[in-house]
Amino acid sequence: MTSRLLLISPAIGPALREARFYDGSSSIDKAAATRAAAATLPEAARVLLSPGARCRATAEALGLCGTVATDLAPLNAGRWRGRALTEVGATEGEALAHWLTDPDHAAPDGESVRDACARVGHWLESAPDGRTIAVVEPEVVRATVVHALTLPPETFWRLDVPPLTATELSGRSGRWNLRLGRPLGGE
Repeated sequence: MTSRLLLISPAIGPALREARFYDGSSSIDKAAATRAAAATLPEAARVLLSPGARCRATAEALGLCGTVATDLAPLNAGRWRGRALTEVGATEGEALAHWLTDPDHAAPDGESVRDACARVGHWLESAPDGRTIAVVEPEVVRATVVHALTLPPETFWRLDVPPLTATELSGRSGRWNLRLGRPLGGE
């Protein structure tokens, strides 16, 4: 059988608009637009969610009831959680630059890009047959694509994941096909 994964990035909200590091408590805007996209979703055997309010709120607005999957947590930014990227850049510019360019460099008290890609890759390789819808943070989409296509982790930050888009993967362990970032509600 084939695994079919539909990764949905959360709707935009204040934290994403302000380029703040994930802190698990951000809300979303435009719940009505999210609800309108719900009609375009296929039936799924299971629904999974990244931990955090933004993914839960997006899933709820899409009419999805899912299970939180800790392996699908976003990249752990450690002590930078909840802070704006500009603020961290102004106070810890060298550490931030190192973290953004070296996939082996972890955020202070956080996680490296390589470790996040490995964590999400492990989840991907154990994906069950059938369709799974997962409402996940953009970093999880990036890590999934990096793993599925065996890209170098240095490409992680070069993958843009717009809000409320679908990234689709199909295949089985070790061989994945990818359909990137279509808007929900679009063809």
